[in-house]
Amino acid sequence: MAERTMTMTAPEDTVENPTSTTRTAPTRDVDRAAVLGLRRSPAQDLAEEMLHGSGEAVRLREVPFLTQVAIRATPGHGAALADALGVALPTSVGAVSGAADGSGLAVLWLSPDEFLAVGLDEAESGISPEACAGGLADAHGSQPGQVVDVSANRTTLELTGARARSVLEKSCEIDLHPRVFAVGTAVATLLGSTGVILWRTGEDSWRVMPRASFATHVVRWLLDGMREYV
Repeated sequence: MAERTMTMTAPEDTVENPTSTTRTAPTRDVDRAAVLGLRRSPAQDLAEEMLHGSGEAVRLREVPFLTQVAIRATPGHGAALADALGVALPTSVGAVSGAADGSGLAVLWLSPDEFLAVGLDEAESGISPEACAGGLADAHGSQPGQVVDVSANRTTLELTGARARSVLEKSCEIDLHPRVFAVGTAVATLLGSTGVILWRTGEDSWRVMPRASFATHVVRWLLDGMREYV
C-alpha cells in the first residue's frame, strides 16, 4: 500500500502582503516524525509498574501504537483486500494469516465477515494507519463491507515467559492448552469481565489487546496474577 503525502493547511498562520489586501494561508508539510514523538500510549504511565512487577518466569510490557485496521468483508468478496494487503484473509475461527508471530503484518479472524489487520508502528514501518486504511478502502471499492482505522481503539500488552499461560488461565475461561490454542491463534474473549483480543505469538508469548480505556485495569489485573511467580 502506497504511503499518502500528508499536508496540512494552517489558516491561522495567514500572512498579509503589506502592498496588498490579499491574505494567504500557507500550506506546510507536517513533520511526521515530530508528531509521532508526541504520542502517549494508554499504558505509558504504567511502564515502571510493569517493569518492577515482572520477573524471570513472567514479564509484562506494552507494545504501543500498532497499526490496526478493522475490516468487514462478505465471505467470498475479500480477494481485492487480500491483494492490497499481500496477505490472504483467514478463513477459520482463531486463524491468523501473515506474520502470526507479530513480527509484521498479520490478519486476525474475529468472525466470518470481520477481521483485524495488525501491522507495525508507523515509526517503524513508515506507513501511517490512515494510509493503510485508505489504501484498503480504495481496493475494496463498492463491495459489501467496510474498512476503518481503529489503531487508537486498542493497545497491545505482551505477556511472556514460562508462566505467562498460567497467569492468563487464572481469569480466561477458554482452553489455552497448546493442543487447542496453538501458536498463531487469536480470539476475542474475556479476561475476567473485560473484553480483549488474545493472540498467542510464540510458545511462551501472548498478546493481550484491550480497549484503550481499559488498559490500566488490564495491566494491574495481569500484574496481580503475576505476583506469585515473581
